[in-house]
This record gives sequence, C-alpha cells and structure tokens, in this order.
Amino acid sequence: MIIGSIIFIILFLILKYILAWIMYFNKLDPRLGESTWRFSYDYPVLGQRDISDLDDKNFVRLRRKKNKIILLMYFIVLIMFVASMILLSKFLILFFN
Repeated sequence: MIIGSIIFIILFLILKYILAWIMYFNKLDPRLGESTWRFSYDYPVLGQRDISDLDDKNFVRLRRKKNKIILLMYFIVLIMFVASMILLSKFLILFFN
C-alpha cells in the first residue's frame, strides 16, 4: 500500500509537469486556444479553415507537439485511475480484514 501511494504521488507530479507544458504551449500562440484538455484539430472542421503544413509550418508543428503532450496527459490520467483503483482495493481489503 505504501508503494502504491508513492507511485500515485509520482504520477501526480508527472501530471502537474505535463499540465505546465500544455500551459506553456498555449501561451506560445493564441490560435491554439486556452484549453488544457482539448486537442487542436488537424482535420477540416465545418466552418473553420484548417492550416496545413504549407501555410504555416511553425504553427502546425507547435499544434502537433501540443497534441502529443495532451495525449500523454490522457495516458497518465488513465494510469492514475487504474493506480487509484488498485490503491482503493488494497485499502478496502486491509479495512475489511
């Protein structure tokens, strides 16, 4: 149970680090938006013109980096959910025995 708590704390610190990177990417270009949890679109959205790599290389590469970091954030959140369920089950086993 102690190891699970340590792993959960480490994952939380990694999540905070990733969120700081997402905020940093958001401040680099106002076209990325202020959302922490939402991907920037690489596909045509009705009513919006997507910027291709030929139009603005720096923005497209920045958007793709941000999307990779957001994907990593979702992966860490999923691992944290599984770790919290494991930690909760160990706590309940300890409590009911």
